[in-house]
Amino acid sequence: QVLLVESGGGLVQPGGSLRLSCVVSGFTFRNQRMSWHRQAPGKEREFVAYIAGFDDKTTHYADAVKGRFTISRDNVKNTVYLEMNDLLPEDTAVYYCAALQPGYWGRGTQVTVSS
Repeated sequence: QVLLVESGGGLVQPGGSLRLSCVVSGFTFRNQRMSWHRQAPGKEREFVAYIAGFDDKTTHYADAVKGRFTISRDNVKNTVYLEMNDLLPEDTAVYYCAALQPGYWGRGTQVTVSS
């Protein structure tokens, strides 16, 4: 059974930080490019960041988060992370991790940035 389980979301003030985690099981994690996406209320889901598989670890970010967010992975723990700093109210969304090539998605974790 394929599972992607996100955690680490919550309520944070503008300028604050959060670290999201996504624990994966049911497929060969280290071979897959992993990505984070988000969906704000009333908006379409959008790409946030990806990290390559096969020990490459090349990363790519959406312009809106570049310099503030960092994606990383631990192939021993089958976990992908999203470190989010200098959070803005417009970062408020449900954040999802995904392995796009096989089409696997998590259920998401809510991030709310508000004072």
